[in-house]
Amino acid sequence: MSDDIDEALDWQGNQVDCAGCAHLALNGTGGCRIRHACVNDRYARRIDRFFNWNPGLADGYLGHPHFEVRAIAAKSANLFLLPPLLDDADETVRWNVVRRLPKRYALQLRKDPHREVRMRVATLIEGDELLPMAGDQDYYVRLVVARRLSPLLLSRMINDEEAEVRRVVARRVPDEWLLGMINDRDAAVRLEVAQRLSPERLALMRRDPDWRIRYEVASRAPTGELTALVEDQDSLVREVARSRIAVRLERGTGISA
Repeated sequence: MSDDIDEALDWQGNQVDCAGCAHLALNGTGGCRIRHACVNDRYARRIDRFFNWNPGLADGYLGHPHFEVRAIAAKSANLFLLPPLLDDADETVRWNVVRRLPKRYALQLRKDPHREVRMRVATLIEGDELLPMAGDQDYYVRLVVARRLSPLLLSRMINDEEAEVRRVVARRVPDEWLLGMINDRDAAVRLEVAQRLSPERLALMRRDPDWRIRYEVASRAPTGELTALVEDQDSLVREVARSRIAVRLERGTGISA
């Protein structure tokens, strides 16, 4: 929010009145300034600047009726006063509180009603404590979980309903689990799998319906597995398969080597 906005309105739209402010004395000492650093202003940047200048006053504003004031005050307030605000009605307040408290408090917000809070909570916890969030109703929360969960704990996300989540899983699961994903219903997921498989296992995907996977097979699978691909419907796949087989033949080993 730009400070060149030439108005000073409170959160209810009324003109800010310095004369009636409890912090009038601060104005004379440079502790606040109308339209620049004011706890009564409705603009978050001005409220934030007020508490940056006067962090010792934050404790007294944790119960303010305007959520912006509570949320910004929570960034400077005494930690021991913050736990009750984990139940605040506004998600911005809850997040500003939990990011300052010890991580054990984040466990209370794993099922927060707001997806943004749950997404951020997923960045604070890890291991077994993160595992319950693998089944979150919001796909982006699950995406965050898939990126952070230990690879050995990703088995329950292999069949996630969202392809983008499964793509992340395919990049991170242990190699021995990849075969369980070669028939995934989404080609982009299968491509992630194909790019990680060993050449020998990659041959199992030579009949995949997506040309990109068959191209990967033609590029890396043992040449003895490429016979079916020399007449592939895709020209790039045919070209790679034929080229590799030709090289093999030139070396005198034959296509079945």
